[in-house]
Order: sequence, then C-alpha cells, then structure tokens
Amino acid sequence: MDIHILRTYFPGLSDQQMKLFEKLVPLYEEWNAQINVISRKDIEHLTERHILHSLAIAKQIRFTPGSRILDVGTGGGFPGIPLAIMFPESHFVLVDSVGKKIKVVKAIAGELGLDNVTAIHGRAEQVPGKFDFVVSRAVTSLENFIPWVRAKFRSEMQNGIPNGILYLKGGNLDAELKALKAYTEVLELSDYFKGEFFETKKLVYIQMD
Repeated sequence: MDIHILRTYFPGLSDQQMKLFEKLVPLYEEWNAQINVISRKDIEHLTERHILHSLAIAKQIRFTPGSRILDVGTGGGFPGIPLAIMFPESHFVLVDSVGKKIKVVKAIAGELGLDNVTAIHGRAEQVPGKFDFVVSRAVTSLENFIPWVRAKFRSEMQNGIPNGILYLKGGNLDAELKALKAYTEVLELSDYFKGEFFETKKLVYIQMD
C-alpha cells in the first residue's frame, strides 16, 4: 500500500506531515534490519498494518493542542509515532518494557524531529504524570490492561469526549467488554478503511472517570 493512500482517508494532512509519513517506511525498514521490532511479514505492509491502523484513532478523536497521551506497550512506536505526526501540538509519551524497542522509538522520533514524543523504557505504572488519553494496540486483555493505567488520567477534560482509553484490537470482543464496568464504544475500522486487514479490526473507547 502506497503511503499516499493516507491522504485519501485524511485529506487535511499538510505537505509537512506527508513528508514525515513518507520518511517512516524507509526508516523502519532500516532500523528493523538491525533490531527486529516488526515481523518480516508485517514490515512489507507497514503503511496498512501499522501506520494507517494507528491513525484509526484519529477517526474517533482529534486531540486538542496541549493534550497528553500515553502509549502503553508501544513496541516500535505504534500507535504513538503516527499520532504524533498527526497531532503535532499534543504530547505523546511512549512506554515499553523492552529496551531495544524504545531504542528504535527514540531514534526514529529523533530523525523525524518529533519534539512532541518522549520515549520511556519501563512499565506503564512507573510513568510519571497524568494524561488525557491512554492508547494501545492489543497488548493484553482489557480486563488486565485497565488496572495498569487506572491512576493515569487527568481529572479535567479538554477534548470532545471524556478522558479514557483508546484501544485497537481485533476479533470478537463481546465477552471481554461485558466484563468491564465502564462506558464503552466500539468502532468497526472496516467502516473507515478498505481492505481485508481491517475487516475484523476495532477501536474500543473506554471512558475513565
């Protein structure tokens, strides 16, 4: 999938944002050859399975300037790095317990000049500060995930929806969501993006009071 497909789904992207997205693919290919953070099968589909998938969050919300977002289990920088390009006036803290992955995140953020990205090697519970939203891509079940981040939210609200979790996951989530005692919304990514990859993919929003 050509990186310019992003403008089909997000026509408001500036030329500067597109230049940064264009740099992502060769940067990840170069780094992945040194430190494997993305499977060989997936690196060939980076635009669709990582960049566009990450940007699905921008179909649910446009983060206001000054918003703080925590990306838990970021791996090689998803969804945090694409979102940091999309929302340059919001700040993103990307955390992962695997040091080599954070090394790649820091290198790529540095080469792109993303001064709105902070990368931390550690666990979510250890990250200082409070956030408007926590984002993640299917690092565990939601029942396990919520206790890691429950104490991470600001009390004041500055976005169009209340502060909470934006979680990218696939498959049937009915049983998982039923176990949660929280307000949730589920977006089917196939409603926004074409292609077989997105047919079972979802974005779950969980409001955190």
